[in-house]
Amino acid sequence: MLAILAAIVFGFALLIDFLNTNLGAPDLFNTHTLMLIGFLLLSLYLAGVGRGGGGGRWYRGRRPGRG
Repeated sequence: MLAILAAIVFGFALLIDFLNTNLGAPDLFNTHTLMLIGFLLLSLYLAGVGRGGGGGRWYRGRRPGRG
């Protein structure tokens, strides 16, 4: 989910850059700020934030079916 949000933010930043607009607040929403928000979301995704408990892939002790 965070990776999808990062892609949306990056796309929005690219659109703002192509249209050369500042949305009326040049210090608040500029291309660099949106890029940093996108990098933050992407790094949180890569760090594993927001993922569930592993979906049942973690076992305690010995894994079943292994000699």
